[in-house]
Amino acid sequence: MAEAVTGAYAHALRREILRSEQRRMRALAILLALLLTTILIVLGVAPRFSRQLFPQGISPWVPIAGIGSFVLFEVAALGMLRWRIARDRDFPQPARFANALVETSLPGVVILVLSHYMEPRLVFGFWPPLLYFIFIVLSTLRLDFWLSLWTGAVAAVEQVALAYWLLPVSTTASRADETIYYHLSRSIMLLLAGIVAAVVAQSLRRQFENSVAAGAARDRVTNLFGQHVSPAVVDRLLATQADPPSEIRPVCVLFLDIRGFTAMSRARSAGETVALLNDFFAGMVAIVDRHGGIVNKFLGDGFLAVFGAPLADPQAAAHALAAGRDMLAAVDEWNRARPAQALRVGIGIHAGEAVTGTVGSAQRKEYTVIGDTVNLAARLEQLTKDTGARLLVSDALGGLARSGGGVDLGPMAIRGYGEPVNVWKVA
Repeated sequence: MAEAVTGAYAHALRREILRSEQRRMRALAILLALLLTTILIVLGVAPRFSRQLFPQGISPWVPIAGIGSFVLFEVAALGMLRWRIARDRDFPQPARFANALVETSLPGVVILVLSHYMEPRLVFGFWPPLLYFIFIVLSTLRLDFWLSLWTGAVAAVEQVALAYWLLPVSTTASRADETIYYHLSRSIMLLLAGIVAAVVAQSLRRQFENSVAAGAARDRVTNLFGQHVSPAVVDRLLATQADPPSEIRPVCVLFLDIRGFTAMSRARSAGETVALLNDFFAGMVAIVDRHGGIVNKFLGDGFLAVFGAPLADPQAAAHALAAGRDMLAAVDEWNRARPAQALRVGIGIHAGEAVTGTVGSAQRKEYTVIGDTVNLAARLEQLTKDTGARLLVSDALGGLARSGGGVDLGPMAIRGYGEPVNVWKVA
């Protein structure tokens, strides 16, 4: 089953990564816009503080041109990403690295520009170098180990390169903050932050992969067997990691039909009819689940349940008969609780070999059971109309029926069968 869901899994994972990248870009654009707004407010309402920082003064157009350009870049990149997501296209990996390079260069641009308006040594002790950590942290949302590592590496190289260019750094300087080792240690911390972000991104990606793979595999099971499969059966099918094979195997088949339901539905609206069926079938499906079977398909006002497939069950016949008895008890309880919606049912059960497997097209497949075992179970359910019984089983379940107080009706003619079939009536 793992191979079967590979295509769906890869597609779902790719889309989830693109959505995560979209969230990262949106967050970054908002943060940069807030930063720009804050700077403009400070320049406007705190002129004395601005003069202390920038003795020669600074125009509001400087941060607008610098940070504003990156905001526009981020908005444009976000628009491009949305366009590609809408057309189910991936974002090329080289473009991801180029995007990370441009984004992570913003702190470097700010440092370079501010060094023309204030003492460069003060710039490196101010907030611009701390911006690198914001880009490194947000890089985890890329869900890519190498992109996060690349972001940390770009930040580290830019920081030490700008310090070497703008400051009088050397290996023998008297001031500690003027030695190359001082700034190199700061870059090493940025690189370590990138490594940590890369590990976190990889961990997040694994979690996404696991959840998407599990969801794709569960959807695969649901598509094959329908939504009316118990969670316990789904978990066991997922544990097999393979599609159910096409094979001949022993199974036990149960047919249930609501008697006279077509006439009853004429007196009710479509909504009332569907609501009644849903309420009734909810209890019947729960019984099938409880006894280890699956409801293979609904047939209007009835359904086909299978025991012993797709998961082997040596006690399939016993479980099917126990389910049939519980269904009759549930119908009696239903009629006592809802006399205005009283129902009658007919149930037929037969055990034997059947062909099992998935059938359909490449777009839609479902698990099914085919063969004489299925046909005879259906004929037994129809025979309940003639015999007045509610539950009939074949001789294959005769021993179980006898021990449970069943009545041997003897050989009976079955439509489509040349020889009579021994039938048991179960109370």
